[in-house]
Amino acid sequence: MEIKVQNVNKSFKNNIVLQDINLTLQGGKVYGLKGRNGSGKSVLLKILCGFYTSTEGSVFYNGKSLKDSSIRIRALIEKPSFFPYLSGFENLQLLAKLEHLIDNQKILQVLELVGLAEDKDKNFSKYSLKKKKKLGIAQAIMEPSDLLILDEPFNGIDVQSVQVLKKHIKELSDKDKIIIVTSHIQDDLVELCDEIIELENGKIIK
Repeated sequence: MEIKVQNVNKSFKNNIVLQDINLTLQGGKVYGLKGRNGSGKSVLLKILCGFYTSTEGSVFYNGKSLKDSSIRIRALIEKPSFFPYLSGFENLQLLAKLEHLIDNQKILQVLELVGLAEDKDKNFSKYSLKKKKKLGIAQAIMEPSDLLILDEPFNGIDVQSVQVLKKHIKELSDKDKIIIVTSHIQDDLVELCDEIIELENGKIIK
């Protein structure tokens, strides 16, 4: 698995958000993406997912454009959103039915992993912010993927869950997938990532 970002720029009207981004990401690695709020991290992640198109430049997935490739992307970017009147389990079950890659047992295993097993039948609207974040993590990691993006996954969850998630990410990185993690905490990225990419004012500075 390889992703190449070549000369990518992104503007919204007159606001330049990303400038001349060039990256090569290789499978089997965990990449850290670091930067202050407004540095362009979320916009870059959304371009990689295909939510935004770049104003200039290109992104290639194994040498092809996203629309021509068959890679699977799973992501948690910003705040997760689910159907409020469905339980945590029902929300994940509904997502799983889109591609039929996993069964109910796998969903239960992931809910156990993120610490939501006891809350699986509770409506999403009743979840605390911490539990909503955990459900967002669960939907990102429950199915096979070639590119996994986790935007601030450790923010707002308990220390024990952070350690469990870090261990799971390391296990996933043994496979030929690309994992991108953002965090404001340098130590988290140093502990977890093979390489750290730092953005400032829409440019890669390190």
